[in-house]
Amino acid sequence: MELVIASSSVDSGGISCFDLQTGAEQSRFKSCSSPSHGLLSIGGRFLASSQLRDSSASSGSILYWSWNKLQAEVRSFPAEPISPLVSNREGTYIIGGGSRGDIYYWDVASGRLLNKWHAHYRAVTCLVLSDDESLLISGSEDGSVRVWSLYKLFNVIEIQKAKQPYEHSFSEHTLRVTDVVCGSGGCSAIVISASEDRTCKVWGISEGRLLRTVEFPSIIDAIALDPGEKSFFAGSRDGKIYIAALDGERTSSSSFGMHIIGALSEHSKAVSCLALNMDGNLLVSGLVDGTIRVWDTKTLQIVRMLKHSKGPVNNVLVIRRSLSKNPQTAANRQASRRHESSLPPPLDKYTNSKDDDIDVNPIISLPSHCTETPDGRLYYTSHVMSSHIKEFQQQGSSAASEMEMARLRLDSKRSLEMTHQWMKMYEDLHHFCVDELVDGDQNKRM
Repeated sequence: MELVIASSSVDSGGISCFDLQTGAEQSRFKSCSSPSHGLLSIGGRFLASSQLRDSSASSGSILYWSWNKLQAEVRSFPAEPISPLVSNREGTYIIGGGSRGDIYYWDVASGRLLNKWHAHYRAVTCLVLSDDESLLISGSEDGSVRVWSLYKLFNVIEIQKAKQPYEHSFSEHTLRVTDVVCGSGGCSAIVISASEDRTCKVWGISEGRLLRTVEFPSIIDAIALDPGEKSFFAGSRDGKIYIAALDGERTSSSSFGMHIIGALSEHSKAVSCLALNMDGNLLVSGLVDGTIRVWDTKTLQIVRMLKHSKGPVNNVLVIRRSLSKNPQTAANRQASRRHESSLPPPLDKYTNSKDDDIDVNPIISLPSHCTETPDGRLYYTSHVMSSHIKEFQQQGSSAASEMEMARLRLDSKRSLEMTHQWMKMYEDLHHFCVDELVDGDQNKRM
């Protein structure tokens, strides 16, 4: 089952969960006032959201909800207000962006704050991980977009040798960055950023430069990248969702501007957030009037409308959550409920704030297995994880088997995602060939 999860900046709005296919509301979690980009599903096990009761407040919190309880059960109080949150697929760590420009990296299982660094001059507004989860991309109120190597940030020697801790710093935006998305390909991926300067910019990570700028008639607050990476959707404050092309030459075939090839315009209010489902055939848009619309990306028509509670919808997620249809004994159901309700401890406020026997020293050196880009930059990939697993096995660590399982699950998910991408590309190519044949027959008859 694919679920649409939505939240609002208003406390009474809570978190709503809907079945994407039927539109039926599954549950509504209480007491959540999340900022934009502040809602997460942690490995599918539970929900997490940053909280900002007042945008000018000097403190904030991060809340956890288990699936079978409507009230938040775990509350964390970081050193500064946190707005954007991001987590890896397995839900082993959480990264948060602070109002003073700092980025925090927590271990979920222990709540330990493993790392913190000053990333931007002003507040961090959005965070996203690359598809191989080796890179973190951050956007800020200062208009900059920065690319970080997570392995490098834990490598003392690499940090000391580097001129700056980030891999790239893009500063072409003139106003606040509102959203960031990353394509597939790891260190060769593209990054698309939106800003209040009414532009979306496409960056190449391997080249470290700007590839394209798309100017829009209105401010863009949300973007969603087509799985085939031929185009992207841009939700604007004028109520439209623009479709911008990523391939081909510069064109101005539409009245909206260069590279803009269409628009979805059934909204009456500003579009605040966007999300695509796993297959990329459904687009979910959240509006400031509290409504949620589900669009068919092929027909560009609305297939479903959902109603959130009070307040604007500023976060939408689409996640896949398996629901077992097999009959269970009372004991199994009780054990399942206990498992779903067991949440990790609160997140630490400061580094090394817990006194225990677990060694959390930073990584001093990393294996030499890495990917080299054309400009000579090195990015550590999944080979690093494999090397760590071997080291743990030699040391007899119990963490080895857990890391091995995490790696296998990640490889399986990537294979499925790649299969879906190839199927979509094949379908597009098939339609193109059929259209060409039909057009050819018509020309011959004429």
